Amino acid sequence: MRTDLHTHSTVSDGTQSPAQVVAAAHEAGLDVVALTDHDSTAGWAQAADAARRLGVRFVPGMEISCGSDGVSVHLLSYLHDPSDDGLAVEVDAARDSRHHRAERIVELLARDVEVSWADVEEQVAEGATIGRPHIADALVARGVVRDREEAFAGLLSSRGPYYVRHYAPDPVHAVQLVVAAGGVPVMAHPMARRRGRVVADEVIEEMADAGLAGLEVYHRDHDRDEREHLLALARRLDLLVTGSSDYHGAGKPNRLGENTTDDDVLAEIERRATGTAVVG
Repeated sequence: MRTDLHTHSTVSDGTQSPAQVVAAAHEAGLDVVALTDHDSTAGWAQAADAARRLGVRFVPGMEISCGSDGVSVHLLSYLHDPSDDGLAVEVDAARDSRHHRAERIVELLARDVEVSWADVEEQVAEGATIGRPHIADALVARGVVRDREEAFAGLLSSRGPYYVRHYAPDPVHAVQLVVAAGGVPVMAHPMARRRGRVVADEVIEEMADAGLAGLEVYHRDHDRDEREHLLALARRLDLLVTGSSDYHGAGKPNRLGENTTDDDVLAEIERRATGTAVVG
């Protein structure tokens, strides 16, 4: 089977609806696709309906925005119970903080460039969590930058004057919450240095001690040496190895199925999960 375990829809910062993501996965020849919107499970029902209709297996998931000593950490949660109170409270707090952070970023940007909060709201699908990608889309629509990549390389850079921090749970605690919710936690793009600073192996070791199940090794933001390092780390810590596209539709150049996950790894994720099940 061809399995892609990391995609985003308009529920977070993708450009296609959950159903359209599943349809695109089907067109790309994928057998299995996960929807992992940032801090939200709102797209699960629509994606599941599309998966049943198209004959694609659907893995419900979520990407949790975490932070460790000022370093961004993204944790993929597969097949957790979306009604689990402990996880839901923490994710809601992070999502609310992202919204307020976005408002502050726009306030700062508006002092120097032509952009407003109304411009950003025009880029956000109903019910979606507002984040920096929507600000980037507003800047594109205004003609301030060419595309999201230019926006994040300049005005929205984490090293720039408009950057604003937001609340994010500690990744070790987030791992514990995912496990308690019956989910399977996998660290997303652990060594994606082009995005900014990454955590040391010691943090990943702490996450593994807390129940981390795997590492997303095969990702376009990892070069050969980084992949080799992560493979060795996964072997040492007895972690699963996944590969995914991190697809965002037109929002990023990432293509569905450009990296995939082995069948036995998907089977092990299903075996460990107790929160919900794969559809199809």
